[in-house]
Amino acid sequence: MGKLRVGVIGTGHLGSFHAKVYSAIQKKFNLDFVGVCDTKKKAAKEAAKKCNTSWFTDYHDLLDKVDAVSIVVPTHLHHVVARDFLKAGIHTLLEKPMTKTLEEADELLALAQRKNLILQIGHIERFNSAIRAIEPLLVTPKFIECQRLGSINKKKRVKDVGVVLDLMIHDIDIILGLVNSKVKNIEAVGISTVSDHEDLANVRLSFQNNTIADITASRITKEEVRKIRIFQEHSYVLLDYMHQEAFQFHKIDGKTEKKKIHIKKKDALKVELKSFLDCVRNNRKPIVSGREGRQALQVALDILDIIHSKKK
Repeated sequence: MGKLRVGVIGTGHLGSFHAKVYSAIQKKFNLDFVGVCDTKKKAAKEAAKKCNTSWFTDYHDLLDKVDAVSIVVPTHLHHVVARDFLKAGIHTLLEKPMTKTLEEADELLALAQRKNLILQIGHIERFNSAIRAIEPLLVTPKFIECQRLGSINKKKRVKDVGVVLDLMIHDIDIILGLVNSKVKNIEAVGISTVSDHEDLANVRLSFQNNTIADITASRITKEEVRKIRIFQEHSYVLLDYMHQEAFQFHKIDGKTEKKKIHIKKKDALKVELKSFLDCVRNNRKPIVSGREGRQALQVALDILDIIHSKKK
């Protein structure tokens, strides 16, 4: 394969980072960074200027110009934009949450399979150096506790969905990957305070292998916290996503010892995009394929159904 032509649809907070990464790695990875697209002309021009590429305001203009694309648009547009690129035979990295409905997700999965295309979902935490470092230490997790707290006022936060699809879905995806068992029961509560969607949610997932996961997500908290604790027989692991740090606590001769886990810190987005490009070039299954993205979406939507049922 010669130069791989890539583009970015959406130049908001996260989309601009996708563009910067592609621009920075294009020579080393034999890319032609064709351009960025945003319906806001000013935003598109500014992003293009920073990355020394072309700008567009209609993504349809890129359908015949790229081989692979990152789609970083509002959630309600995920389905229609991704569908058009997949129909055009273009490998797609679609930011999370995959879509707003399972029916939309299934259509994208069928399209990608029919056309033998890579469909990767942007669950960036799977590429966090800390997560990758602790995976070999986990044998049979029994209890998992997650906290993901932040503020809705920051420009980088998604506004068209609630905290479950915006933040919690990251931890849902991570937990599904770690536990590798089907969810058998969900308990959930959600509260709307500053938006029309739930801004705080707490969920307890029970799995068929008897693992329990307790997840809290908030976007009304000034302090930013992104931590996960994983308990198993005679040990537990504490992981800090934000600082890419992890510690293992284990019992030896009746005493608990603390050990810092060595982590070679890397830019998670750069690792994610490099992985996507490798999958495209070598026709490999993504770490977070459309199938995994759908699984996380289904659990998230089940959680929302429970939260909404309590408001009636």
